[in-house]
Amino acid sequence: MNEHSLLREVPIAGILGDQQAATFGQAAFDQGEAKNTYGTGNFLIFNTGTEIIHSKNGLLTTLGYKLGDAEPHYALEGSIAVTGSLVQWLRDSIGLISSAGEIETLARTVDDNGGAYFVPAFSGLFAPYWRADARGALVGLTRFVNKGHIARAALEAIAFQTREVIDAVNADSGVPLTELKVDGGATGNNLLLQFQADILGVPVVRPVVAETTALGAAYAAGLAVGFWSGLGELRANWQEDARWEPDMEVAERERLLRNWKKAVTKTLDWVDEDVL
Repeated sequence: MNEHSLLREVPIAGILGDQQAATFGQAAFDQGEAKNTYGTGNFLIFNTGTEIIHSKNGLLTTLGYKLGDAEPHYALEGSIAVTGSLVQWLRDSIGLISSAGEIETLARTVDDNGGAYFVPAFSGLFAPYWRADARGALVGLTRFVNKGHIARAALEAIAFQTREVIDAVNADSGVPLTELKVDGGATGNNLLLQFQADILGVPVVRPVVAETTALGAAYAAGLAVGFWSGLGELRANWQEDARWEPDMEVAERERLLRNWKKAVTKTLDWVDEDVL
């Protein structure tokens, strides 16, 4: 047998896009279930069931999945351009850290963001704003702010942006999210996930298998060829690795969100027609 014959006669039994596969791998099969992938950018997919919902709040409507002759399930998608790539930028362009994993250690040297907010609109703002004229801003700086605060502000920016996308999802769907399943490389950052739960006010859950895109593709193909008996078996196969419960006073959450939204306004209308 040569290398070109290994996959002969193997059927292609499932086709899923990247984020749809990750959602399927998270066993988010029902209306109201969602996952958020933390990569170079963030991608939240919220299952709206068999109903197509056209967003009025800056989200995209997408096909979630379709199994055989069954009705398709649709979803709302919120795309955030810069999340994990902000950590990469701090490492490669600024030299604040020498490896991505160091950002949590640095951020833990301080108790809060020291009043600093980092809006990473490096290529404009994606969902829910869709403002190509925006550019990145680090605001609220005083002499008190140090590199630990900047590291913390960068991690908090990931969570703030996710909160705004979920606010848009809740407004469009009318079905408030009760917990958020997360995956992707940045979910190894425990400080980030605790702050994410705090700023959302709902639990954040990480599965045992974090590579949910590959898992979802395997699930879909396995269903098609009869390896899996149905969605019930896949739900039972999903296992929780860790859970973060919100632990922040409502007043503090509202204060942080108010300041974040104020920081976002400082990034807008930056690019003029004659400025590239």
